[in-house]
Amino acid sequence: MSKIGLIIKSEYLRRVAKKSFILLTFLVPFLFAATLFIPLWLSDIENGEVENVAVVDQVGKYKDALIDTSDFRFTFVEVQDVSVENMSSFVAYDIVVLIENDLLNVPAITMLSEKQVPIDLKRYVENSLEKYVEEEKIASYNIPNLKTIIKESQTKIAITTIKLNEDGSPNVSSTEVASGVGMLFMFLIYFFVFVYGTMVMNSVVQEKTNRIVEVIICSVKPFELMLGKIISIALVGLTQFLLWVFFIAVLIFAGSNFIEVSAIQPTLSSVDENAMTQVLQGLMSVNFVEIISFFVLYFIGGYLLYASLFASIGAAVDNETDTQQFVLPITIPILFAMYAGIYSIENPDGPLAFWCSLVPFTSPIVMMVRLPFGVALWEKLLSLAILVATFLLTTWMAAKIYRTGILMYGKKITWRELLKWIKYKN
Repeated sequence: MSKIGLIIKSEYLRRVAKKSFILLTFLVPFLFAATLFIPLWLSDIENGEVENVAVVDQVGKYKDALIDTSDFRFTFVEVQDVSVENMSSFVAYDIVVLIENDLLNVPAITMLSEKQVPIDLKRYVENSLEKYVEEEKIASYNIPNLKTIIKESQTKIAITTIKLNEDGSPNVSSTEVASGVGMLFMFLIYFFVFVYGTMVMNSVVQEKTNRIVEVIICSVKPFELMLGKIISIALVGLTQFLLWVFFIAVLIFAGSNFIEVSAIQPTLSSVDENAMTQVLQGLMSVNFVEIISFFVLYFIGGYLLYASLFASIGAAVDNETDTQQFVLPITIPILFAMYAGIYSIENPDGPLAFWCSLVPFTSPIVMMVRLPFGVALWEKLLSLAILVATFLLTTWMAAKIYRTGILMYGKKITWRELLKWIKYKN
């Protein structure tokens, strides 16, 4: 086995055996599954507590607007003066609703409570009174069957989007689904590039601080050591990602069998069947084979580009504190790429999305947003070509910095010093 292969094997086995790796690998899928099933389970549990609400209707015509529910009980009381100071007279009630003016003229009410008013109560009171006032206003026009006329005139336009395949055949698509898929893969690229790139840097700094690297350099070249670290940590990230996908799929499948149907039914009953059909059709229209294939390519290219830069920073400094001045210029393009990707959802073919998908420091993230919407083949190939060329350049630069800085101690490194290291001849 080559020296780089030995480094990859050693680094890989050492990292996957760490408690932090094992803990995160098993904990994240459970947390993800919990976010899906716990809300469904909790939604089926009745609270059992009823909020007593006092309604002071000084106008005297909204008694029929607020009807008791399983969570709220409304009691209309007659009090002339209601304020925060005399809340002691409402000890039997949790909340007081004050209606001082005719809502047709002044659409505003006040809610008083010793604690924060529950948002579901606030929303229920708003919706109930708005509906009551709306019906009252319609009745004031004295037009026969006006309410029926308005109801019949309300029209909801259903839009079906058709995406033409490369062979010209139509395929029902969904802009919302494409946006969601693009955002998901964008955040995955961002997570792996940033987290595992900084992991490379921290590994180099630790070995340099502990003087272990002095022993390793006696057997391997600095470039071989740097490349071995970068590849091994990439394999660790891919291993963790694949395990997450496997465990999440198993937990979702198991949870869907054990969770009670009654807990899921209330959620499903509120979902329009046509909307669900459109979502499924939208998912089927997404070319996941293409997206996953380019995800792997852009992950490899983006990770190698940034990991080489992070590795050179780790080799240039003596401790993790000194990395801050060098890390910021690298993290800014990553953060900019994420925000550019978010804004590109609205216009995936706009100038921002187009140019950021070609610039190598942002293309791995932004291109993930554009792929579900369809990108011309020449754009994808050009983007990858520029990314590979830039990766080769940054790897060459990083190797020169790594070779010089890995055995340098006790010197405060500046950007001018790094530039000198790059210009050094072999």
